[in-house]
Amino acid sequence: MEKGKVWKYSDNIDTDVIIPARYLNTSSKEELASHCMEDIDKTFSKEVKLSDIIVAGENFGCGSSREHAPIAIKASGISLVIAKSFARIFYRNAINIGLAILEHPTLSDETNKNDEIEFDLTTGYVKNITNGKEYKCNKFPQEIQNLVNAGGLINYTREKLKK
Repeated sequence: MEKGKVWKYSDNIDTDVIIPARYLNTSSKEELASHCMEDIDKTFSKEVKLSDIIVAGENFGCGSSREHAPIAIKASGISLVIAKSFARIFYRNAINIGLAILEHPTLSDETNKNDEIEFDLTTGYVKNITNGKEYKCNKFPQEIQNLVNAGGLINYTREKLKK
């Protein structure tokens, strides 16, 4: 079981808000993390802690297909993003870079900023410790869980090639 504090966002959080285009000239994960969410939440990059969780509404990660967005989120210390739904390109990019994501239709409506959440990615179990509500999310197939646990597609492929 892992746990973290919630950062709460609404529907249609696009990749331009997650990491503004003016920072796309860097591939430094640390630099991207230092500007993550700054156009929507000035406190995020300064106050986010390792293992914190983003909870959002519909269509999280919409917009451009840049991988910088999930990289910035993961590099900022976020352990999980739970949303009602994800834009399909963001969804795949998150898996490719090893950012844990889950979908649930009502969790974001019943969760507030700073709530404490515990979760188990292997079962899809999520509990909001603050309000006591429990949720069952669709978990990834084992092969995708392995890819995320390896830290993304590149690390996963490196490990497979060593065998």
